[in-house]
Amino acid sequence: MSTRQVSRDIVIDAPPSAVFDLLADPRRHGEFDGSGTVRSAITGPDRLSLGSSFGMSMKLGVPYTMTNTVVEFEQDRRIAWRHVGHHRWRYELTPVGEHATKVTETFDWSESRAPVVLELLRYPAANTRAIEKTLPRLKAYLEGRS
Repeated sequence: MSTRQVSRDIVIDAPPSAVFDLLADPRRHGEFDGSGTVRSAITGPDRLSLGSSFGMSMKLGVPYTMTNTVVEFEQDRRIAWRHVGHHRWRYELTPVGEHATKVTETFDWSESRAPVVLELLRYPAANTRAIEKTLPRLKAYLEGRS
């Protein structure tokens, strides 16, 4: 049986606090998203915290909106959100040396309301490809090479 998670990681030359500050600001998610679907934050706080909700303007063929809720939050270490389908997008931060951070991004559909549907529609593979584009964009953004 699958763990129903896919993850990739990258080392970024920035401290965990800088990485976390970017991830905790939903207004900036579209600036490093590699999926091509995230446009901009339309509702919610400027800074995320556990339990906060934020709405995003999205586009996958046609424009739509999606509301997410932060379900995991540990300052400078971990943040995750989910939407109505209950699958999660998680970022885990591990310090590397004095000024770098290993960032692990995970798409987790283990608590999804319809995991088999996601698998049939190949969402895990599509999200893996998106993660593989997002992490280098996040790295370039934080290292000033955007």
